[in-house]
Amino acid sequence: MASSYSPFPFTQSRPGFRDKVKKVMINFPTYTFQYVKSLFPIISWLPRYNLTWFTADLIAGLTIGAIVIPQGMAYALIAKLTPEYGLYSSFVGVGLYCLFATSKDVSIGPTSVMALLIGQTIERVRPLTKPEIKEYEIAATLTLFAGLLSGMIGIFRLGVLVELIPGPVIAGFATGSSINIAITQIPQLMGISIKDKEGPAYLIEKETLTELNETNVDAAIGFLCLFYLYLIKFGSNFLSKRYPRHEQIFFFISILRNISIIIFATFASWLIVRGKDTPSIHILGDVPSGFKNIGPPITDINLVKQIAGRIPVIVLILIMEHIAIAKNFGKINHYKINPSQEIIAIGATNVVASFFGAFPSTGAFTRTAIKAKSGVRTPLAGIFTALLVLLTLFYLTPAFYYIPKSALAGVVIHAVLDVFTSYSYIVTLYKVDIRDLAIFATAVFFAALFDVENSVYVSTALALLILIVRFATPRVESLGRLSIPHPNSANNPKYAFVPLGHPSFSLAMAPPDGVIIFRFEEALTYPNSSYVDEKVIDYIKSHTRNCRRRPEKKGDLPWNEPPPKKPGEETYNQKLPRLRAIVFDFSAVSFIDSTGLQALMDIRKELNNYAAQAVEYHFANILDEKIQDILVVGGFSVLKEPEEIAINGNINEQDEKHQGVEIRKLDEKGNGVEIKNIGRKEKEVEIIRIEADGTTKSSNPNSNNLRQKTLFHLTLEEAVSAAAGEDAVWPQTHPKGILITSYKRPHSNPRPEFSRVFFP
Repeated sequence: MASSYSPFPFTQSRPGFRDKVKKVMINFPTYTFQYVKSLFPIISWLPRYNLTWFTADLIAGLTIGAIVIPQGMAYALIAKLTPEYGLYSSFVGVGLYCLFATSKDVSIGPTSVMALLIGQTIERVRPLTKPEIKEYEIAATLTLFAGLLSGMIGIFRLGVLVELIPGPVIAGFATGSSINIAITQIPQLMGISIKDKEGPAYLIEKETLTELNETNVDAAIGFLCLFYLYLIKFGSNFLSKRYPRHEQIFFFISILRNISIIIFATFASWLIVRGKDTPSIHILGDVPSGFKNIGPPITDINLVKQIAGRIPVIVLILIMEHIAIAKNFGKINHYKINPSQEIIAIGATNVVASFFGAFPSTGAFTRTAIKAKSGVRTPLAGIFTALLVLLTLFYLTPAFYYIPKSALAGVVIHAVLDVFTSYSYIVTLYKVDIRDLAIFATAVFFAALFDVENSVYVSTALALLILIVRFATPRVESLGRLSIPHPNSANNPKYAFVPLGHPSFSLAMAPPDGVIIFRFEEALTYPNSSYVDEKVIDYIKSHTRNCRRRPEKKGDLPWNEPPPKKPGEETYNQKLPRLRAIVFDFSAVSFIDSTGLQALMDIRKELNNYAAQAVEYHFANILDEKIQDILVVGGFSVLKEPEEIAINGNINEQDEKHQGVEIRKLDEKGNGVEIKNIGRKEKEVEIIRIEADGTTKSSNPNSNNLRQKTLFHLTLEEAVSAAAGEDAVWPQTHPKGILITSYKRPHSNPRPEFSRVFFP
């Protein structure tokens, strides 16, 4: 018996995996050329370079050069290296970045966090390596392998992996690292010599406090430098607002405060120590000019083994810092970056930098912000920064001899305190989700008091754990219908389906007797399928009647079926409606795996047994044909499933052969389905054919499996009408049993927080 109706919203399939592979193979030469071209974005904009862009890039590049020179030397000391290696790191990356960049604003170079991590790594690895291996060689090897791994991640377009690191982890890690660096710089700021320079930050602070009596002239220079830096910063901001016409002048005065204080401190240091055999303050001393250690990094097997465990966290921080900064300034200045291409840029610049003896470099937030505000127009500005650093390396290093270490410590402390997370962001975390605040606090705690590596690992693990718990315990809500007031409500009523029992929707009407509407708010997969199964079945059993025949003798009761808990509970249950249909709103279900499908089939089997009849299962808002096909495989496309135990009033007749179902596709593209039903007796075989256009045929003219009723619907309202019937009566109040879930929503009246089924 043929029927012309279409039971499926989706009657045609979109291109599948085979189609996509075929398209790639056909267009492989074109795609290859486009990919290679995309590796060098400079090709697309360099032919249009002009004098206006050149002027803006020159100003921005020289401005960043004036900042990165003192910062680079200071960060080299944090990395347990001599100052020239900070200049090497400041030169190579910023000069090469323009070839691969998709961001005009990012300034690549040494950063405080990366310097701290490299310093901690060198201190751990150095005692375990050969005595002839120097600190800068360890740093260069780290740079090489970090660059290679970053480049591979970018080439294979795996930048999406960075998205697994949430914002609170990044913010907490940056804040905690800043605290750690500031604490470890205090002894140098005050001229105090401590024994345990490489221990956890809290031990360094403890020892600093016990050695305060050793404070000398260094402290005066250090604190005066800090006072000067903050005076210029806040004074320039105040004056630029007071005199907006001169805002640009005050801006350049502000950004030149680092280089100016180093000049002033160096002159003061020269006045103090000149003519003395033993300097009374701690100064840098000799800084070699030029490149003294150009060559391939050491790849000693023992060294590689020792640093292998640290490379992943170095790469993670390199990419995490850079991508976060690039995305942020891309949004601010209205352009889009390519994360994978930016990772390639990080990898390429670090691989080349390793041959110059540089330690790993990445995007720096403060310098990027200044570069953007300086009016940079293209990534070529980095060339001018590199040239200024190069000139400094060859001609100005003798002047660095008298730079006080306390002044550099002041520059570092001033720089790292600028990347502290704002109070408003912390308040936002608290208001949005207290768990996000817990992740942030965990990252801050471990980074500030222990080390950067543990901070990243622990806070990321906590974030992933919370994500898994959220995904494994999704909200499963029972919905009712709420009338929406509008001018023509009487003639054309409009409705919305909202959670029953929510205080904000007290006027919502429960569905007609025997009909339950559920909404799942996650994909239905193996982590949450058992939870969803349990929630749906528990809710149904608390709101509908148990129609299974109960044995008369106590000895015949199943061992796992509990007796009534309260007097009259069984009588109350008999007053509840019998389950007739369930409607599933799949508007938030983006995927179903085999375990999720099995959960739906288990729900069907259990509830058909509970209701002692074949319950209708309707699905609304199915997102794509793959989900539809999965439901068809599960047997949800026909009204009466052969594998259900359809009872005719007696559930205990288990002696007959159980039914089965065989399903196969009709063609290679997956269009159309053939379902072979095997009845209780082997001779009872029915073949149901569902063609690609939705036409349905059965080999049995008297089939009950093909009643003219659609089970897959485009809208929830259509699904509820089909399940309840056009003339069904909607109650005016919701049932007494209310499903309360544990997810908070920003409604005017928040629901309770504990997940349970409540009976007044």
